[in-house]
Amino acid sequence: MKIIVCIKQVPDVTEVKWDENGSLIRTGLPSIINPNDKNAIEAALTLKEEKGAEITVVSMGPPQVEEALREAMAMGCDHAVLLTDRKFGGADCWATAYTLGMAIKKLGHFDLIFSGVEAMDGNTAQVGPEIADFLGLPLLSYAEAIEVGEGTVKIHQKLGDLTRVIEGPMPALITCEKELNVPRIPRMDLVFECFEKEIKVLGMADVDGELENFGLKGSPTRLRKVFSPKRAKAQVEFLEGTPKESSQKLVEKLHEINAI
Repeated sequence: MKIIVCIKQVPDVTEVKWDENGSLIRTGLPSIINPNDKNAIEAALTLKEEKGAEITVVSMGPPQVEEALREAMAMGCDHAVLLTDRKFGGADCWATAYTLGMAIKKLGHFDLIFSGVEAMDGNTAQVGPEIADFLGLPLLSYAEAIEVGEGTVKIHQKLGDLTRVIEGPMPALITCEKELNVPRIPRMDLVFECFEKEIKVLGMADVDGELENFGLKGSPTRLRKVFSPKRAKAQVEFLEGTPKESSQKLVEKLHEINAI
């Protein structure tokens, strides 16, 4: 079985800065593997231990993303691919998914693709589903449990307070919830070994696709403004009287602030 895991490196801070194009300014920021993507890595590693698998982890970003890829290999992934090119810069979800999809096509045969449900720096939950669309794959999203059979895969899907069971043929793409598992901590010997492994680097010239679909040029959405919301100051007012009188006063107050 061959598994591909798509991961993203994200800033490990609450305050981030953006340039005039809406691209994250990464200089000087500590970075980590997106936490939800670690659940995807763990899901792949669990299948590797249960059924045997070869895992390739893929990420798009600047050269520093190599750190995240090496951490994934320290956890147990076999191969790593870094997509890095200035022409990939400024990509929104659509262009990112297109680039990852084109690269995955170049990698050849696979049985499953795993990704996190969403990245903590964007929270769009779009990249995984869009990769599935570009590659024409069945999408099994919001997985809280995964069962792989002969040529099929079944998930328990998070659906509010309910759970839905979905089954589809392989190859398929699965987006993983944080409730799916607890990502492992790499053993120290594997941390040292991961720095001896080669990371395959691909640029624009190495992947197929139309030039106008990559990076900022291929992004149909633009960020007009990014800011940290200001916290509203809480105000408390006690309404005196009987329950009926208090209820009436509450209704009047809500009408005053156009809440109802």
